[in-house]
Amino acid sequence: MDKAEVAALIENELPDATATVTTPRDPDDDKHYAVRVVSPAFEGETLVDQHQLVHDALGEHLTREIHAIELRTLTPEEAE
Repeated sequence: MDKAEVAALIENELPDATATVTTPRDPDDDKHYAVRVVSPAFEGETLVDQHQLVHDALGEHLTREIHAIELRTLTPEEAE
């Protein structure tokens, strides 16, 4: 799974989300990702709930093709 596929999974599941995915450890490491997600779906949600929304969007990929993610979630207002 590559960075674009990870971003697409998140953006397809979360309303109006924008996901930026990088590989912070090694550009060729396709199992560890840093993910920044901006979505209005996070408004009013706790940080734990925001992260759970992203985990749900990634589904079984999170346990099979993705070993670890560093996750940062923001509302559009926080991202400005």
